[in-house]
Amino acid sequence: MSLAVAIQMDPINAIDINGDSTFALALEAQARGHGLFHYLPEDLSLRDGRVVAKARPLEVRREAGNHFSLGAAETLDLAGLDVVLMRQDPPFDMAYITATHILEHIHPQTLVVNDPVSVRNAPEKLFVTHFDGVMPPTLITSSREEIEAFRAQHKDIIVKPLYGNGGAGVFHIKPDDENLNSLLEMFTDIYREPIIIQRYLPEVRLGDKRIILVDGEAVGAINRVPAEGEARSNMHVGGRAEKIGLTSREQDICAAIGPSLREQGLIFVGIDVIGDYLTEINVTSPTGIQEIDRFDGVNLSALIWDAIEARRTDLAD
Repeated sequence: MSLAVAIQMDPINAIDINGDSTFALALEAQARGHGLFHYLPEDLSLRDGRVVAKARPLEVRREAGNHFSLGAAETLDLAGLDVVLMRQDPPFDMAYITATHILEHIHPQTLVVNDPVSVRNAPEKLFVTHFDGVMPPTLITSSREEIEAFRAQHKDIIVKPLYGNGGAGVFHIKPDDENLNSLLEMFTDIYREPIIIQRYLPEVRLGDKRIILVDGEAVGAINRVPAEGEARSNMHVGGRAEKIGLTSREQDICAAIGPSLREQGLIFVGIDVIGDYLTEINVTSPTGIQEIDRFDGVNLSALIWDAIEARRTDLAD
């Protein structure tokens, strides 16, 4: 099966080829003989009902400083392609949401991964609220009174923007911290949306586990341990990746959410688990597959492409 594949992503020249999941997916697609095109989110257009993108043929290779080649730009009618990978990084803002509306016009005849309607309906910190018994105590609100009551109950809390990403704007407010009111004032100045408050999970000191699910099945995990003095475990703020397996509780969490992911066309998903709790379901541009590949000696990109190709075969039938 040879597919024509367009990758909607951020500038490819700036990626880390040893950590970027989109790069790994492109390498695997190329190895399978699929034709690749690259375009930026701002190059996507809806023109008289047709979804088009100013795209360039793409070749990739695992060579530091020489990891890609782009051909001449051409305007592609994306309805004529087999697959579009929607892989630009968040924030999940109106630009991101608009892109899902545009790509909805071609899906599923052109298979968009992940399903743009489901991506739009599954903001990472909100989607998880639809599954019972998996989250830590959580409050989503704009009400100062509700926040103060939640803090009075749980004492030690995490405050973060509802549509943030990459650990940006995440604050650990300890019981004796006097900065909550100032922090809420700052959030109100920056964000119009409600904010999310969760009970602090001290287990985060042992790691924030990223689990990858492919078509609803757990296929691997890494543990991300925060740096000393840091409440966030994100790799770009000093988190350290460790090899790890899945606990029985984590297997139960994956079993609880997997069927819904599969039904909604969310083929490539990364979830975050701290202790016994699911904190986020990442459906926009999940990462972590290269780290898992290195620790476990696997090829998660191959599993993802197996799932994509199976979906394409089903559509053809």
